[in-house]
Amino acid sequence: MKKALVISGGGSKGAFAGGVAQYLMKKENRSYDLFIGTSTGSLMVSHLALGMLDELQQLYTNVNQETIFSNNPFRIKMVAGEKVISIRHLNTLWNFLNGRKTFGESKNLRTLIKNNITEKMYEEIRKSNKEVVVTVSNLTANQIEYKSSNDCTYEDFADWIWGSCNYVPFMSLLEKDHCQYADGGFGSLVPIREAILRGATEIDAIILETEVSQINRVPSKNPFTLLFDVFDFMLTHVERHNITIGKLAANNKNVKLNLYYTPTVLTTNSLIFDKKLMHTWWKSGYRYAKSKREELMSEFRPDILTDQEVGEGIDDVEKLDLKL
Repeated sequence: MKKALVISGGGSKGAFAGGVAQYLMKKENRSYDLFIGTSTGSLMVSHLALGMLDELQQLYTNVNQETIFSNNPFRIKMVAGEKVISIRHLNTLWNFLNGRKTFGESKNLRTLIKNNITEKMYEEIRKSNKEVVVTVSNLTANQIEYKSSNDCTYEDFADWIWGSCNYVPFMSLLEKDHCQYADGGFGSLVPIREAILRGATEIDAIILETEVSQINRVPSKNPFTLLFDVFDFMLTHVERHNITIGKLAANNKNVKLNLYYTPTVLTTNSLIFDKKLMHTWWKSGYRYAKSKREELMSEFRPDILTDQEVGEGIDDVEKLDLKL
């Protein structure tokens, strides 16, 4: 039996996923052979593969905007008790004048990755029976790519993790091998299907959104908030499609699929990295997983799929059959 842990994208909400994983691995003693992450999930899977949960918690509860951005394209201000963003015009203009292709730069994140996912860790993963896979969106080839720790060097692996996390155009664009790469979530936010294609027979998937949409957005106030709303709209539907295909594929291949959603909306802007909030979310994830230990959140049953989900996904399952 091959067990997989899948962690979706979600920016700062990754702290919640860390709490869930900590409970599953430390208290439930669940072990995994395959770890697949997208975006923030890709930043977590190396530590999880090595059981370095305390180090991961330290990392995820101590980051802020400066830790991520070398050129932050937006400012954060409090309006009626809520954090809202607006354009930092000078920073954005500076990026354009220097020939950059994005509003902001996330080179500090690249440094953070190198300092916290070391070559020694990479070698330990390679020597183990674990496989770590990260998702990237190849904008040049217009396709999703999955990069395995088994198939690349340490420097390449660090690049792929960075590329998977880069929420373009607000963060850096990874240019590598004559291609441009961006956040893996643009194409595969919840890569359950990839875990099945790689032979997983049981999957725990941590999804950093609520199972049912719980928010109505207020009208956008500036171009940045409008862009965020557009991206969030698209990614919400990518996520739903990924989950639908994952459920159908799991049923088709008799894979046990356990889904862990966030019980409430954590934030409407996951590019705001607030240490206090992320500390709270980690604890919330741990408590939430603990409360669900006697049940699987979304154990697959045909009746939980709507007719629309079946209609959207059945073609993809037929393609999955052809590949397998």
